[in-house]
Amino acid sequence: MTEIVVLKDLRPLFGEARNQGPRPTCLAFAGSDAHAALRPGWAPLSCEFAFYHAQRRSGRPPGRGATLSAMLEALRKDGQPEEAGWPYLPATPSDAASWTPSDNVGPLFGRAGETLQPSLDRVIQELEGDRPAILLLMLSHAFYAPSAEAVIHPSAGEGPDPARRHAVVATAHGTVDGERAILVRNSWGLRWGAAGYGWLTETFLAPRLFAAAILTEDVDVSACPAAA
Repeated sequence: MTEIVVLKDLRPLFGEARNQGPRPTCLAFAGSDAHAALRPGWAPLSCEFAFYHAQRRSGRPPGRGATLSAMLEALRKDGQPEEAGWPYLPATPSDAASWTPSDNVGPLFGRAGETLQPSLDRVIQELEGDRPAILLLMLSHAFYAPSAEAVIHPSAGEGPDPARRHAVVATAHGTVDGERAILVRNSWGLRWGAAGYGWLTETFLAPRLFAAAILTEDVDVSACPAAA
């Protein structure tokens, strides 16, 4: 039986895990949920709004994934309303010209952010400071098939696939059978892992983690310039 020891757990800051469906919006979900976790109580924030503004700022279409720099800029300068302000769309908009928020999305909440050294030590440091971290990973087969205990550990010879990139939120750290591990919140719904969470062992995470970030202080987005 797998022995899991939890040393720091920020899951109480989060609500139920969400599902991005087939769209390339994992970074919008990771950023939105990390943002919501830092606010009082749990009120899901609009992934659609964050994704829209990140793509607008970087000039990318809705059918492509967002960049970390654009997402951090969107959260800092555009902010986002609660989910009801612009509910998530189940499919990628076919007409990008008509993909735009209404004028009545409600109050906007901005949040500054910064990139981190993508290392297990730094992620643990942030979790110990009660800050969930946004992680960008290269995936491999093990990520798609967590164990019964929601552990993701690579098989012998299994390497990262640079073409399969994904964003998750680090929410806890501990050990799995004595090996350091990070518990991540995914955006593939409740059926993945343990209700949307999974333990990434250091053996899995270390060669696959290529970027990371945290969100910091509140920002008044009314004073920030809009994207061109």
